[in-house]
Amino acid sequence: MDYREEIESFLPLCEQEKTDREVMLECCRLFGDRILERSCRLAHLTASSMIFNRERTKVLMAYHNIYDSWAWTGGHSDGERDGLKTAVKEAMEETGIRTVRVIREQVSALDILEVKRHRKRGCFVGAHLHLNLTYFLEADEEEPLHVCQGENSRVGWIPVSELEKYVTEAHMLPVYRRVIERARAL
Repeated sequence: MDYREEIESFLPLCEQEKTDREVMLECCRLFGDRILERSCRLAHLTASSMIFNRERTKVLMAYHNIYDSWAWTGGHSDGERDGLKTAVKEAMEETGIRTVRVIREQVSALDILEVKRHRKRGCFVGAHLHLNLTYFLEADEEEPLHVCQGENSRVGWIPVSELEKYVTEAHMLPVYRRVIERARAL
């Protein structure tokens, strides 16, 4: 589904999502399809996935070098209009899994995430916003994992009950908890 349709049809479940949805739609009006590209330096579209085991007791995460923390998988749209397609591609690239099951095809959460200035591959990247669409995926815990060199340094299954032991980005913990609770309620 096209990203604009996804954002427009998303039903916010909290005040934060209601506000973020309004801001995302405003960005769509202001920037048009430019938000699909990183060249839109103020804000651009990203898609993430929370990858669960079958029992929904663990999540598959990667240790992201830039953020120096365990995090969900995801990435930039880079021109792709379908958020789910981006989320699945990034999940496979960042973890090495080859088989994923989409739990829910629709966007399951919306977040505007602040990205601090940093260096990536030797280049300066200014502070900006990620207009993030989140999807729920499932994978087999027995499937071999693979580190995506240059982007992450570890990949592993983390017990949902121990998330705070792994995630060092305190601002992301409430996001992950909200998303996990939604998925477990399905």
